[in-house]
Amino acid sequence: MYFRGSFYFCAMRSAPCALRAFGLRSALCVFLVCSLKILEFCALRSALCEVLIYMYENFYGLKENPFNVTPNPEYIFLGETHREALAQLLYGVREKKGFIVITGEVGTGKTTLVHYLLDKMDGNGHTKTAFLFNPKLTVNDFIQYILKDLGVRVQGQTKGEYLHNLHRYLLNAYRKDERVVLIVDEAHGLNGELLEEIRLLSNLETSKSKLLQIVLVGQPELDKTLSRSDFRQLRQRINLRCHLLPFSAKETKEYIEKRLRIAGAKESIFTEKAIKEIYSRSGGIPRLINILCDNALLNGYALDQKRVDARSVKEVAKDLKIVKKYRRILIWSLFCLSIAAGILLFVYLQKSGSLLPLYQGILRGLQYMKEILNKGVSALLQFP
Repeated sequence: MYFRGSFYFCAMRSAPCALRAFGLRSALCVFLVCSLKILEFCALRSALCEVLIYMYENFYGLKENPFNVTPNPEYIFLGETHREALAQLLYGVREKKGFIVITGEVGTGKTTLVHYLLDKMDGNGHTKTAFLFNPKLTVNDFIQYILKDLGVRVQGQTKGEYLHNLHRYLLNAYRKDERVVLIVDEAHGLNGELLEEIRLLSNLETSKSKLLQIVLVGQPELDKTLSRSDFRQLRQRINLRCHLLPFSAKETKEYIEKRLRIAGAKESIFTEKAIKEIYSRSGGIPRLINILCDNALLNGYALDQKRVDARSVKEVAKDLKIVKKYRRILIWSLFCLSIAAGILLFVYLQKSGSLLPLYQGILRGLQYMKEILNKGVSALLQFP
């Protein structure tokens, strides 16, 4: 859980002040949150966290925490690119396409999508899956892990024996008309040796189809790795690709409302302006949306607010140091602008003995960068 914003918010208020202003419940909330800050490295911390969660869940009429960052297929919400990715995954597995690659930035819902896929395939007796969530393994450990996750009794101690066991299992599954899927999460962390081993595993096939379907899920760095010349053989075997994007403003609103509804909310808890602020701060990234919503609910509970407003979102975002997306881009653009101006200055000082061309060149460069910045910021500022 992410309580940092609420720590700082509640730490500024004493229990007596809360008792006078908001009553016994808010005073107790302040006491518990401040205790969490004091017991930051204590075993009681997790227990107190659960108490706080339980308190704000009851306050808002929720049966459970709707914004837990742990992937839960029950709370799945598919944006446009997520629907495309899921469709490609299901098609690729059903048609035995071999290699599938899914990429996306941190927090865009890659692991949640994979868990949803696993949940759908678990109900299908014709699909067996091995899910690798930690790619930091040796080759032998990697193959052994696949066997164990598929429920295969591991026999032997060498790589050759492990591969023989796996090949025999895949052939038996093929005869039973079963599909076997290997899903590698955090695939951008795979080293060259493991990527080559994965390529070799794709050689396990019959004359008609692949015996093993492989899904690589990772951050955009995975694409950069696969684009290297030494991985061209692996790259040529990739049949389907999909890149997950953050939610749009509309999808962000639908995402928040759906999670609240599943958790038992009878009415909207966040105001329209609060949702706009959440989108502005999170950039539509599901993980950041969850963090902001979770802390804003706790903040609203401490203030006895049945509806969370934009001010509460701004307070927790400030404490969590989550700045607006366009501000991050603006800061980075200004940094690039200063570098560009410095380069122009250097070039003109080298090539011109007159200061007038120098000033004119810098002004033209600054004007050009200003136009680019204005266009970029205008596109991002969807809300006031």
